[in-house]
This record gives sequence, structure tokens and C-alpha cells, in this order.
Amino acid sequence: MAKQPESDSFMDMFGRFGRDLKLPTVDVETILAHHRKNIEALEQAARVSAAGATSLLSRQRELLQDTLREVTDMAQSYKAPGTPQELMTKQTDFARKSFETALKNAGEVADLVKKSGAESVDILRSRIKEAMEEIRAGYEKK
Repeated sequence: MAKQPESDSFMDMFGRFGRDLKLPTVDVETILAHHRKNIEALEQAARVSAAGATSLLSRQRELLQDTLREVTDMAQSYKAPGTPQELMTKQTDFARKSFETALKNAGEVADLVKKSGAESVDILRSRIKEAMEEIRAGYEKK
């Protein structure tokens, strides 16, 4: 059997194809540097998002612990009221406090999510702006 020649790598074949067609040469290092910056920006945005998620989960855990502590305190200090009106007043106070706490906590969590998302978007927006400037500079050279 005849021995088959070793095949060229895809990059070698692609390069030879480009030379055969007399395509303009490509500055591979410039392309890699450009994409490296993109990947670094994505990585930085992911780190910011992860840090935001970590702080969000931590804060949610703290809020849950505070809520459970308040409910426990209220249950331990609960004394059966003498009249139906007193019972209704205690239940209404408990419901009001629970609702106010839930609203405050939801607002705080929303602020954390907004801040984390805004930081990630700012990183990506900055990189997009830089990339557009790099493209513009490349066209101006030519």
C-alpha cells in the first residue's frame, strides 16, 4: 500500500489558499490583541457580576436571618390577648411590620442587583467604545 502524505493543518491550508488568491496579508497579532482585549473585558464583567451575586446572596441570607429572629422574638413574647380587638390589633401590627420589612428588603435587593448589572454593562460598554475607536483608527491609517 502506498503511504499517504501527512495532511496539512487547517491553518496551513487556509494560509496557502489566501496566498494563492493573492489576498492582502492579515496582521494576526493585531487581530489576536483585539480579541484578547474583548475576552479580558468579558472576564472582568463576569467577575463583577459574580461579586454582585455573592453580595446579593449574602445580604439575602442576612435579611432572612433578621426576619426569622424577629418572628421568633414575636412568638416568644406572644401573650394571648384578652379581647378579640386586642388579638386583631396584634395581628394587624404583625402584618404591617412584615409588609414594611418585605418592602424595605425588596428595595435593598433591587438596588444591589441594579448596581451589579450597571457595573458589568459599563465594563462592556467601555470595551465596545475602545473597539470602535480601534476600528476607526485602522481605517484612518488606510
